[in-house]
Amino acid sequence: MNAIALSQMTVETSRQTSHPTFREAFRFWLKLGFISFGGPAGQIAIMQTELVEKKKWISQSRFLHALNYCMLLPGPEAQQLAIYIGWLLHKTWGGIVAGSFFVIPSIFVLWALSYVYAAFGNVPWIAAIFYGLKPVVMAIVIAAVIRIGKRALRNEVMWAIAVAAFISIFFFKVPFPMIILAAAVIGLIGGRLWRAKFDVLSSNVGNESSVLDDRDAAPEHARPSVARALRVLMVCLVLWWLPIVLVAILFGTNNTIFREGIFFSKAAVVTFGGAYAVLPYVAQRAVEHFGWLKTGQMMDGLGLAETTPGPLIMVLQFVGFMGGWTHPGNLQPAIAATIGALLTTWVTFTPCFLWVFLGGPHIEQLRSNRTITMALSAITAAVVGVVLNLAIWFGLHVFHPQPHVIDWFAVLLSATALLALLRWKIGVVAVIIGGGMIGLLYKMIVG
Repeated sequence: MNAIALSQMTVETSRQTSHPTFREAFRFWLKLGFISFGGPAGQIAIMQTELVEKKKWISQSRFLHALNYCMLLPGPEAQQLAIYIGWLLHKTWGGIVAGSFFVIPSIFVLWALSYVYAAFGNVPWIAAIFYGLKPVVMAIVIAAVIRIGKRALRNEVMWAIAVAAFISIFFFKVPFPMIILAAAVIGLIGGRLWRAKFDVLSSNVGNESSVLDDRDAAPEHARPSVARALRVLMVCLVLWWLPIVLVAILFGTNNTIFREGIFFSKAAVVTFGGAYAVLPYVAQRAVEHFGWLKTGQMMDGLGLAETTPGPLIMVLQFVGFMGGWTHPGNLQPAIAATIGALLTTWVTFTPCFLWVFLGGPHIEQLRSNRTITMALSAITAAVVGVVLNLAIWFGLHVFHPQPHVIDWFAVLLSATALLALLRWKIGVVAVIIGGGMIGLLYKMIVG
């Protein structure tokens, strides 16, 4: 019976309800690291499809509950969501594996592309593959809006919050944290005055059968304690700052690599609102103050990060690489760039484990709090509007690359990919690989 169950658990079906083994979860997080294209919206869409709908490792409500918490944290929310779910499934090591492999593949891919870019310039065949990937990523983001919207926008009030969030961020450039804070306040007040319209997330309770189900209490390891919090705080802070101290000892505090470690550690604490919110700050300091790279190079780095797996904030690794390449000190440019890239990545993502491991137990305790749940319902609706803004922002760059020019090939490819995802139920991996190959063939034929 167990052997049969284990064999069935390796098949990605929508019927899976058995608790995954650590090995099965390891394989999934490893795969996710290679297919997590599309920035936060695309990555959340992939986890929504794989973990909630197919594997049923976590229910929709618990998924949204975790997502809402991660959206409030500084740093890449998609990676933090992976850490959170991995931690719930398999304790601390589950969170470490989920968060680490969410980033590790992109570290190597982006390092290779950064080296090629710095040493040789753009490579045509790589650019051709990325050209095909961008419209597919656009389709993944649109699919995320549709899927999450169906579950979060249950009534006219939730629709109104989503529309208001979209208008605020798209037209008036209201900062993302302000939108989330406003939605939380609306949810808290509205939940008291009009409970039926705001009690959206808990309305799914009892309708799902998942490994991490709505009806389940928080697991033993997810219960808060002072001793645990102190251990997490001490270990994470030591791991975070130890490489910076070593760089200071080896290369001195005036070295570019050390300055990158300090600067990006500060950025890791203030990166509320995702990569797009922090990029203007990073670009201004990296380009104008430190002189680590030029404005055009910053834009090229963003393009590389957008079309590689992993969080979009991985563009900071490119900045760290170029800073070391441009100002190598006594080191070889490639060595300085590599150390700068690795240190930048380390101080960017290590704090994410601290935020999740420290706050996760308390968030789990609040899951049964109806007042908090109604506030999170409003936040979820606002998130739909924010993701729609990201989809449109991305679409403008993909479909409208130059003034008065529409890329009809990108439009057609994106529409086809969207049909493949939503109607034909083709897997995300196949759609991503297909998009890259189609882009390469198109550029080979058209030029």
